Amino acid sequence: MIEKKSIEYEKSVLVGIINQGQDETKVNEYLDELEFLTYTAGGEVFKRFVQRMNTPNPKTLIGSGKMLEVEAYVAENEIGSVIFDDELTPAQQRNIEKQLRCKIIDRTSLILDIFAQRAQTSYSRTQVELAQYEYLLP
Repeated sequence: MIEKKSIEYEKSVLVGIINQGQDETKVNEYLDELEFLTYTAGGEVFKRFVQRMNTPNPKTLIGSGKMLEVEAYVAENEIGSVIFDDELTPAQQRNIEKQLRCKIIDRTSLILDIFAQRAQTSYSRTQVELAQYEYLLP
């Protein structure tokens, strides 16, 4: 007899920034791709947050008002992870995790996570692990 397996997807939220280098159309394209990557990694996107700003906040990447909006949504809907389209510094990631109290991921770490899930041989798992460690270096 064949068993039906139900797959549990992690609730996720996406965050993107509109700046001088990328307009709203480009950000939406990137977020569409990020949503597909999230689904591939085992997550389900419930909402997207986009903020227009000239220079990113060095502490949290997004502004304090948008951060409060994301925090309220995360708490209200029991979101498991917040995924940023832009690369985060370790300090930004730590500050955001402290405020939102959930898993914080950026695009690069999400892609590395997908590779880690798909690695079949011991050699490929070692290569992915090496890439993850290199990414974590300051």
